[in-house]
Formats: sequence, structure tokens, C-alpha cells
Amino acid sequence: MKALVYTAPETLDYRDESDPEPAPGEALVRIDAVGICGSDMHAWHGHDPRRVPPLILGHEAAGEVVAGAGIGRRVTVNPLIVCGHCTYCLTGRSNLCENRTMIGMTRAGAYAQFMAIPEHCLVDLPDGMSPSQAALTEPAATAWHAVDLAERALWRPLAECDALVIGGGAVGLLTALVVRSRGARMVRLAETNKLRRETAAKAGIDCFDPVDTDPAGQCAHVAFDCVGNSGTRELAVHVARPGGAVVHVGLQDSAGEMDVRKITLSELAFIGVYTYTTADLRASADALYRGALGDLQWVEYRPLKDGPAAFRDLDAGRTAAAKIVLLPQ
Repeated sequence: MKALVYTAPETLDYRDESDPEPAPGEALVRIDAVGICGSDMHAWHGHDPRRVPPLILGHEAAGEVVAGAGIGRRVTVNPLIVCGHCTYCLTGRSNLCENRTMIGMTRAGAYAQFMAIPEHCLVDLPDGMSPSQAALTEPAATAWHAVDLAERALWRPLAECDALVIGGGAVGLLTALVVRSRGARMVRLAETNKLRRETAAKAGIDCFDPVDTDPAGQCAHVAFDCVGNSGTRELAVHVARPGGAVVHVGLQDSAGEMDVRKITLSELAFIGVYTYTTADLRASADALYRGALGDLQWVEYRPLKDGPAAFRDLDAGRTAAAKIVLLPQ
């Protein structure tokens, strides 16, 4: 099969690889569409010691089962491979499984024509849902999970709240779209990249450049940091209204300090978000299919063989697309 293989920092090779052989209890999925995630970019830069080259990256996948149970099923996948028997799995928080592994990290991922994955990771798609649409299920589920956690923490209904999303990548834009679909009173998005601001605006989201705009006027009951660096954490805490919530989704770095005094005196909830559950994936696939998150015209599609150029374009900020989806077939 053809695959895109991470071989060294900032190096991806499009080459022939052996077809995967599913182990007992696994399915072989023909990959029809797979997205480029920020964590894949992080690995490409050589900043993720968990992803050791040579490795096939990619985990935002959709395709069809071609071997194993349920041949012909059209599926997306839960990239997290969980044990099913630890305390977290048994209490509905499988994303925190003590024994979890992940495709595109601890085993070969989806930047390939085929991928083997445990059958319990398969998530059936709604009838008629296109693979290119379904490839957005994983990032949408991250946004879905983040908004769910925020709603539980807020002391007033989301429909009475103003929300600020920091970061206009796929997860940030999807978070803004999910918040809007849940009826938030106002949704704004902060993004430094002009092309991404234009893309978000076309999706109907009000945007501003946090470098050129005084954040004092951007106060919100809930702030979603979908970047995750010292500057965006500082901004999120700064704009959060008393009694509100800061929802930390991005993982760009762990450096810097936060205004803990403000968090304390304002009784802010600070919530970390890690991935999603299978229920989040199912709900997100349904929302995407129903059009609840818009027409998705902000997604760009390229052949898998053009993956190296896609990574370089994303890194340089040369594309207006909040998400690039690669097509292996």
C-alpha cells in the first residue's frame, strides 16, 4: 500500500509500505479520508517524544471495513484504544483510560490506504454521510466534549452566556460552531492569522485579531483556549467574567504562568479537556451529517501524496483552510 511516513523532524516520505495484518479482534479499514491534526503537526516538528519515527501518523479517519467483522461497514474510528476494564472506562470516562494507546502514536495510523484497528474502535456513520465529511468527526468530537464540560461548570445556561474561542484552527472553529449550535448568546473567535479569520467569518463566526484588539472589551462567561500556549492562557483568564469558566483545549506548550489570583478571586472554573468519548464521536458525526455545524466549506482536500506540501503550507500559514483532509484512494 501507499503511505505517508514520518521519518524525521519535518520530513514525510510518501512510499510503499506493507499492508497491515489485523490481529484477532481487529478490522482492516480502507482509508477514504484523513485529516491533518495539530498533534500531527507537533510530531512533524519533532516535538512529541511519544511519536517515534519511522511512523505512519494520522488519526482523523473515515473509510470502509474490508476485512474482519462487519465487512462493508462505513466507519470513522475512535483513535484511542482503551482497555474497557479500568475505573475510568467503567464509569464512562474512557478517554482517561489508564491503559490507553493510540493510532498514529503508539501504532501505525491512517495516513495510508489501509489501517488495522480494534473492532471496538469502529464508529458507524449515518447513512449517506460522505467520507470527507466524516473525517471531521474526531476534531468535532474534541470540540463537542469541551463544550459539554463547559456547560456542566457554568452557573447559568449557555443560552445566557457570551463565549470567546481563542484559535481559529479546526478545533477552535468547530468549538465556535458547536457553541453557536447550542444557542450561546454571543460567540467570538480570536485568531492572529488573517486568512483564518476570513475563513471563520465565512462560516458565520465573528472574529478579531487579539494582537490589534484591546482584550478588555472581549469579556466572556466562558473562554475556550484552543491553542494552549502561555499567551493564550493569559488571554483566556483575562477575559473570563467572574463565576465563569476557562476551558483549556490546546496543547501547544506547558510553559508560562497564569493569574491564579484572578482565578481565585473571580471563582473561575479552569477545565482541562482531553479528547472525547465514543458517545462524543457518535454525537459529532450526527451533528456534522445534519448540517448543525454549517456547510463545512472551510475544509480543503488534497491527495495523500501531496501530504508533505500540505504540512509545509500549514506550518507557514499559507492556507486559509482551518482543516486539510488527505484522500488516500
